[in-house]
Amino acid sequence: MTKHTLFVCKSCHRSSAELAENQLSDGSVLLDKITSLFSEKFAIEELEIQPVGCLWACSRGCVVAISSPEKPTYLLVDLPPDAENASALLEFTQMYINNRKGAFMWEKLPKELESAIFASIPSLLTKPED
Repeated sequence: MTKHTLFVCKSCHRSSAELAENQLSDGSVLLDKITSLFSEKFAIEELEIQPVGCLWACSRGCVVAISSPEKPTYLLVDLPPDAENASALLEFTQMYINNRKGAFMWEKLPKELESAIFASIPSLLTKPED
């Protein structure tokens, strides 16, 4: 079984204000919420949650990417760091894992993510169009 990876930017912060000392960034808060829900929804061999220092979309709030070698990578942005979005993100991730091409039906996309999908990046294994 192919392992899928959910990259979560730890340094994202939705506000332009400086973080107070010892204050967690929004990205770290979202990562904690995703991690706590992860074991309830996935077999460990299906998905790896990979924290990253920065996904270079700093003006776009919390940013994540879901990726697999044979599937497109989806970049999601402007995610509030709350349990509802963490749950919606894991629901979307399960749809991605379950479809052999990484496709999803827009009608089944969790409503919390409707405006969050920013990019679909083809897999390296995608054949060029004629």
